[in-house]
Amino acid sequence: MTNNLNGVLTALVTPFDGDESIDLPVLKKVVDRSIESGVDGVVAAGSTAEVGALSPDERLRLVDTVVEHTAGRVPVVAQTGATSTAEAIRLSRAAERSGADVLMLVTPFYEPISLDETVAYLKDVAASVELPIMLYNIPAATGVNLDPETVRGLAESTGNIRYIKDSSANWEQALQLIHHHGDVIGTFIGWDVYIYSALVEGAAGVMAGAANVVPEEIVAVRRSIADGDLSGALAQWKALYPVIDSLISAPFIPAVKAGTGLRGLDVGSPRRPTAPLDAASTARVEEALAAIRGEAQ
Repeated sequence: MTNNLNGVLTALVTPFDGDESIDLPVLKKVVDRSIESGVDGVVAAGSTAEVGALSPDERLRLVDTVVEHTAGRVPVVAQTGATSTAEAIRLSRAAERSGADVLMLVTPFYEPISLDETVAYLKDVAASVELPIMLYNIPAATGVNLDPETVRGLAESTGNIRYIKDSSANWEQALQLIHHHGDVIGTFIGWDVYIYSALVEGAAGVMAGAANVVPEEIVAVRRSIADGDLSGALAQWKALYPVIDSLISAPFIPAVKAGTGLRGLDVGSPRRPTAPLDAASTARVEEALAAIRGEAQ
């Protein structure tokens, strides 16, 4: 299954109840909704999951629950990166024991480290497990960019580094990964406004927080592209883009949670100090969602 990870992956939200505890029954509904909508995989404990606000024990519980409830229906990617090598190894080994299919490693954040230190961290964690590894490049959060040549070197020197999620929002870099380095690594684009472009250009797939809100519509775009119907896919994307834009133009996690609620699945508010989406932005998301359902007046 994991040798050919591709397609649409949902970066799952983490539902919280009124006490800000993880709402596991609702989490299972979030997983089911994505899978039943046709996504090709789900991602636990990523950025959209508010991983920075979760304790280590909560991260383990989140991965365990998603793996158990998914029950092999689609691959599960577990994000196990941390601020230290030791903690990333502990989380990675736990996710491997839990039954995750792929491990995604965000590079250390908060304390600035060099590219050489980042590479050493990735090699050390990858060597500690047998599962396939997905690099997670998000320089806005980590301060370090994994450039395409560095990515290639990691893939060639480390047997289990097979994928990268690129959330750099650098389209030129994304194209280099897809076109120049696709022979050694599968690129997943993690910037939702590039979903259509990434799939047309030949990316292995996309990892989208928006897939919590509009999974069926994103999957439909992907399937049309896979079928060679580029004009049909473009028409679908043009109808969908206002929703993506409304989410990405607002604080993203609050917007995704609000949008998921507007689609009938209440996942609660973000964990404080992140605030719920403001009324004006919520109204914009609601209007965009109404339009794709033909409900706009």
